[in-house]
Amino acid sequence: QVQLVESGGGLVQAGDSLTLSCLVSGGPFSSYAIGWHRQAPGKEREFVAAISWSDGSSTNYADSVKGRFTISRDNAKKTNYLQMNSLKPEDTAVYYCAVGHRQIGPGLYEYDYWGQGTQVTVSS
Repeated sequence: QVQLVESGGGLVQAGDSLTLSCLVSGGPFSSYAIGWHRQAPGKEREFVAAISWSDGSSTNYADSVKGRFTISRDNAKKTNYLQMNSLKPEDTAVYYCAVGHRQIGPGLYEYDYWGQGTQVTVSS
C-alpha cells in the first residue's frame, strides 16, 4: 500500500521561506512522477508543481509560483521536496503531495495516490 506523508508546513510571515517534504512508502518511488497541489479555503484544489520520474529532469510550475518555488526529489530517501521562497499571503493553503505513473501532457500527470496535506499559512 502506497502512503504519502507531507511535513514542513507552518505559520510564516510574508517574504519568508519554507520547505515541504513528502515521504513516500510502499511503492517504487523512482518510477513515480510527483506533484504538489494546494487548496485554499473556499477554493478548488490547484496545481502547484510537478517533477518527472527517475532523475526528475523535467519540472513544471504554476505561473503563480514560478521563480519562487522549486520542486526536487531524492530517490534514495524516497522523499520529494517543495522549496518555497518569497511566500505571499495568497500562498496560504493546505498543500498536498501526490504520485502517479501516467503523463497526460507536458509536465502534467495523472496522480494515483495522495497525502493528507500540510497547512501553510502566510501572514501579511
